[in-house]
Amino acid sequence: MRIPQRLAIALLAAQLGACAMLERAPAVEGKAPSRGVAASSAHSAGEELMAYLARLRGMNDRGLAAETARQREAARATPSDLAQVKVALALALSPQSDEAEILALVEPVARREVADDDVRAMASFLHVQASERRRLRESAAAASRGLQNERKALEAQKQRAEALQERAAQLQQKIDALTELEKSLSDRQSQGR
Repeated sequence: MRIPQRLAIALLAAQLGACAMLERAPAVEGKAPSRGVAASSAHSAGEELMAYLARLRGMNDRGLAAETARQREAARATPSDLAQVKVALALALSPQSDEAEILALVEPVARREVADDDVRAMASFLHVQASERRRLRESAAAASRGLQNERKALEAQKQRAEALQERAAQLQQKIDALTELEKSLSDRQSQGR
């Protein structure tokens, strides 16, 4: 399915805005976020998520797909709120992701009171973003269906107009033929006298 240009621009703007907000997030306790693959135990979950997001942003579509698969396996092996949010982050940056899957991953984490505040905040952010993407896609699909219906109606109107024009031309031919016949009969009657 082709995404309309307005929807694509809106999605891009939402993601860029989200990335800009994350880049401007203050470092915890004056430390810069870690850029490594795995955060050490001294780093908070928020720092780990920020470092992970920075790593994901540099990946292409194929790399994101591979990373998503890797994170899914890691989440299955060691289930945790952080692991679920990491899978959701990778999915959120993938252009072919399914919002329902992202929502299924982050909704329980966002609602849970015992979850780490940073993890819960990221889960809530991803929940809002995925919900908005879903709404935009549904809106675009509805607009596309409406446009298709309008095109069909316009095509039907055009066909009706063409049929009416053809009918009018046929009637005009009959009128012309009748006029010629009447003229011919009139000429015969005037010659016969």
